Amino acid sequence: MVARTLKDKTVLIAGGGKNLGALIAKDFAAQGAKAIVIHYNSDATAASAAETVAAVQALGAKAVAIQADLSTAGAVEKLFADTIAAVGRPDIAVNTVGMVLKKPMLEITEAEYDAMSNANAKSAFFFLKEAGKAVQDNGVITTLVTSLLGAYTPFYSSYAGTKAPVEHFTRAASKEFGDRGISVTAIGPGPMDTSFFYGQEAPEAQAYHKQAAALSAFSKTGLTDIEDIVPWIRFLVTEGWWMTGQTILVNGGYTTK
Repeated sequence: MVARTLKDKTVLIAGGGKNLGALIAKDFAAQGAKAIVIHYNSDATAASAAETVAAVQALGAKAVAIQADLSTAGAVEKLFADTIAAVGRPDIAVNTVGMVLKKPMLEITEAEYDAMSNANAKSAFFFLKEAGKAVQDNGVITTLVTSLLGAYTPFYSSYAGTKAPVEHFTRAASKEFGDRGISVTAIGPGPMDTSFFYGQEAPEAQAYHKQAAALSAFSKTGLTDIEDIVPWIRFLVTEGWWMTGQTILVNGGYTTK
C-alpha cells in the first residue's frame, strides 16, 4: 500500500486564488505540502491570488501564481506546462473552477449556454486530460461539482447540466488512470457561503437555502461553509485515495442521491 499524505507533495489548484481554492491551498501548506501552484482566472482575481501565495509561503511551502482562462484546451495544456516548469510534475491536482447561472431555461441564450459549458464541462474535461498526463504515478485528481446534481429543481439547468458530465469524466478517468495508482474523484458541496452564491440568489432564495439542509442550524450561516469542505478534499487526496471514480455530495443534508 502506498502511504498517502500531503508532506512534501506538489499541488496544482485551479481556481486557487480565493474562496474555497485559497483555503485548500493554505490547508495543504499547513499539512506539509512542498509546493503549490495557485491558478487564477483573470486580472480581477490577481490580488486575491497574490494574497494566497503570500499566505502559503508564510506556512513554509513554495507558492506560484499562474493566470489562465481555462475555457480552451490550449490554455489548460499551458497551465500544466507552466506548472511543471515552475515546480515539477504535480502529485495532486484539484480543480475548483466553475461558473453559476440561475435563470429559467426559456431565457438562456446560446452565448450564455456556451459560456457555462466552457467553464463547467469543457474546462473540467481538459483539466482531467492534462492531469492524466502530468500527475505523478500514485497521484490524486479531484474536481468540484455541485450538490444540485442530486436535486430536482428549476432555474439551474445550465449550471447543474454542465456540471453533470464531470461525473462521467471522473468515472472514465479513474478507469483509464487507475493502472498508474491515480485516484480520481469529484466532490459536490451544497450552496457555499461565498460570493459565488450571493451573486445569483435573491434575498428570499438566500433565506430558503440557509435553512434547507438537515444540518443548517449547525452551520455558521446555514449554508455549506468552505471550512467544512476542505477536510473532505484533504481526505480524498490522502487517506481516502481508495475511493475513486465517484462523486461525493458533501452538503449537510441539502440533497442526496
